[in-house]
Amino acid sequence: MLESPKARGFGFFYQFALPWIGDGLIISNGATWARARRLLTPAFHFDILKNYLSVYNTAADTLVGKLDKLAESGESFDLCPHMTLCTLEIILKCAMSYDADVQRIGDHPYIKATRELALSWFERNRQPWLWPDFIFKWTTLGKTFLKNCDYVHQVAEEIMNKRRNQLNKEGLPSKRHLDFLDILLSARDEDGKPMTDLEIRNEVDTFMFAGHDTTATAASWMVYCLAKNPECQTKVQDEIDSVLEGRDSDCILWSDISKLHFLALCIKEAMRLYPPIPFIQRRLNEDVTIEGHKIPAGNIVNVAIIYLHRNPAVWDQPHAFIPERFLDANGKDQDYFSFTPFSAGSRNCIGQNFALNEEKVLIARLFRRYRFEIPPDAPPPNRLARTVLKSEHGLWFRIKKR
Repeated sequence: MLESPKARGFGFFYQFALPWIGDGLIISNGATWARARRLLTPAFHFDILKNYLSVYNTAADTLVGKLDKLAESGESFDLCPHMTLCTLEIILKCAMSYDADVQRIGDHPYIKATRELALSWFERNRQPWLWPDFIFKWTTLGKTFLKNCDYVHQVAEEIMNKRRNQLNKEGLPSKRHLDFLDILLSARDEDGKPMTDLEIRNEVDTFMFAGHDTTATAASWMVYCLAKNPECQTKVQDEIDSVLEGRDSDCILWSDISKLHFLALCIKEAMRLYPPIPFIQRRLNEDVTIEGHKIPAGNIVNVAIIYLHRNPAVWDQPHAFIPERFLDANGKDQDYFSFTPFSAGSRNCIGQNFALNEEKVLIARLFRRYRFEIPPDAPPPNRLARTVLKSEHGLWFRIKKR
């Protein structure tokens, strides 16, 4: 289904996000999607991603500075809000060179708005009587959704206008790296046509949402998996210590990322058990036959990644955390589409390398400094499969400095 060119359209679930993220890369179809994908691909080139390492490390410095106090007090804490602020700070800096210092400020209004937008989006989908726009917009949920849309659009437009004025005066920066917004503002298609203001805003809003909440969720679940499996945590820490041996700084370099082999396996296994995007939809452009069953064109197919990743017909001991299983991931018995945390096929996540590099740096920095434990009285991590896979009561830990 994911590899088929007959299933490139997105289902109605995504249409309800149109007032928020517009007809951008996530929602658009056909020629509109193909054009956007071509224009955005340079923003995720190897040479661009390499320059973001300093941003990841700076944000990690702030994060460990906050967690040091919790380590000293010995109190239990929910990691999720700390991780969300950290990844938002990173995405603001990488996407728009915007210094908001959100980790020190605390619960930024942008986070509150995106959290409410995602919840409203999910709740509308599961309540059919809210599907018609003329009903939804008069409900409390609808009014809150539209108010938050206005706010996030205003934030994006203010940053866009400021950057455009700067580019008009100074041109493209020659000394610092280009960020996501720089590339969008200077992008031209094969006809020499630039992106419109609305197209740019749609992609900025999409990148802001998809680029911070999903990574924060993935990283938080990763910490949980290592805390729950102390032998794997020790192995990860030994690997990090080996890579950083003899250095005065804990900063992760670009050359370090490829050396963190076991950490990469653990990240994959955590994403298998706790995929940040629990399900996706595809609309069929043509009839598709799967194992003798014909699915007519126009139908919407739900792909439940959260269950696909624990399918006992595919995975041995599907509920166990076994990072080593991915050592054989390229073997004959491993179906490429059995592991799809970033979707797959032509509509896979364009920012997956950005997200993976970011998570590797954050996790390496945390486990270089702390030992994570799950407190005996911690609430159970009940999974909430919404737009992003959350834990109902957060993810609680107690940490000690190493």
